[in-house]
Amino acid sequence: MDDKDREIIRLLQGSFPLSPDPYRKIGDKVWLDEVSVISRIARMIQDGTIRHFGPFFDSRKLGYTGALAAMHVPASQVDEVAEVLNSYGEITHNYLRDGSPNVWFTVIAKSPERRDEILKEIRTNTGIREINLFPSRRLFKVRVDLD
Repeated sequence: MDDKDREIIRLLQGSFPLSPDPYRKIGDKVWLDEVSVISRIARMIQDGTIRHFGPFFDSRKLGYTGALAAMHVPASQVDEVAEVLNSYGEITHNYLRDGSPNVWFTVIAKSPERRDEILKEIRTNTGIREINLFPSRRLFKVRVDLD
């Protein structure tokens, strides 16, 4: 990664241009053509420098409902359960923690009914019956722009 890559990442994080030709506008700021900017972003995605590239929306303003969920998963099933969780686009992330419950995840769905349907499917597909649900009451967003 060179200084141009770092500058592109900075621009992607904080001031992505909302225009028909955003990559050309970014290129103008870093003295590169549009194709070079796109190529550099693609390379950084492929090599893992950029893990996620896309917008973040305020799901509540879009009418979605969110919740934190947790369940205890035997160590021998953690990978299998993670695979099930990862199959849902509505599950934004999941992680393993020490203690019990040990698998935590967030689910954001179009409605409480869809959220409940997802949880029912997870129970069926994993054999884990007890899922603790902690509905969102307050939204905490931490903005982190990485240099």
